[in-house]
Amino acid sequence: MNDFSDLLEELEQRGMRRFPRTLDGAQGPRMKMDGRDVLVLCSNNYLGLANHPHLVEAAARATRDLGTSSGASRLVSGSMRIHDEFEQRLADFKGTEAGLLFNSGYAANIGILQGLAGPGDVIFSDALNHASIIDGCRLSAARVLVYPHTDVQALEDLMQRERPDRKGHWFIVTDGVFSMDGDLAPLPELVALKKQYDALLMVDDAHGTGVLGDSGRGSGEHFGCLPDIDLHMGTLGKALGGFGAYLASSRAVVDLLINRARSLIFSTSLPPGVVAAGLEALAVIESDEGRRRRQDLWSLRELFAGPLREAGFDLCGSVTQIVPVLTGEPGPTMEATSRLLEAGIFLQGIRPPTVPEGKCRLRATLMSDHDPQDISHAAATLMELLGESR
Repeated sequence: MNDFSDLLEELEQRGMRRFPRTLDGAQGPRMKMDGRDVLVLCSNNYLGLANHPHLVEAAARATRDLGTSSGASRLVSGSMRIHDEFEQRLADFKGTEAGLLFNSGYAANIGILQGLAGPGDVIFSDALNHASIIDGCRLSAARVLVYPHTDVQALEDLMQRERPDRKGHWFIVTDGVFSMDGDLAPLPELVALKKQYDALLMVDDAHGTGVLGDSGRGSGEHFGCLPDIDLHMGTLGKALGGFGAYLASSRAVVDLLINRARSLIFSTSLPPGVVAAGLEALAVIESDEGRRRRQDLWSLRELFAGPLREAGFDLCGSVTQIVPVLTGEPGPTMEATSRLLEAGIFLQGIRPPTVPEGKCRLRATLMSDHDPQDISHAAATLMELLGESR
């Protein structure tokens, strides 16, 4: 019987084999790897909340009081009150009628799209949308039309072409912050199109919620169009420092998904400790501390990206805390990753299929509690290392 070792060998030969690194200690700007201290530049813990004492205490208290599990799917064993409270809190945070928790960002996107869209409907999807959106589109059985990345005119051309034969619902689906490029969706223009063509706008704001906007409400707040987004998807495992995901939308949409989203219906719901940490994370994000952490994050982002940009490196259009440096092919990319690790910098290389062929990159992510000296040193080290191959 084939043990798949030949496939692993093929991946190895192409420089495409992946394996996880083992780290010790709480998530933070510095951790232990193989017994030595490394600077972590590849975590989505953007606001440093993953080991925040308020979140840790909230999770511990809820676990002591409510246990370690919710027991089953909420439609089987009932909905714990803390889940209901958090969903309403998320709805208030995004300015919608209702919220709905999912077990991960992946589960949210496939559940939302599979649950709302079907035969006769059309999904217009940005070419660089996250893999979970792509898979959700496939599961939906809707017609999927992919438009070039952030190309509003191309999207409108598609919508004009489709309008004469329209039958069902139309959805415009986009990331708010694109996870591999660190750029932003043109939300004001997408809002205008969704109004003109009577479509629903869904924004996956996994990488925007908590860090963008004056109060951290995400890319919609950043652009001043938060109320115009119909479906606000986001995660709890990035800036919110926890685990899970959510949708904030109308009451009717949430109620329909409770009845149709398979990833929700057939999964045990999040443990109460995780939910309690999420509630506390929102409190921190909306506080003065949250604003200070966002300010620190943007200062650190410029400290890192500024020198790279001035030196002429291709940062893929990044304007956020995600700062990719284009490297091209898998071999040089992973060689750079290894050499950076030797220098005490944990910064992952990204290869296909996560990014297109020829578009490999070193994807750096900043955290608000990074030390400025560490960030300056990392930028200098990266420029020196990549400069050798230019």
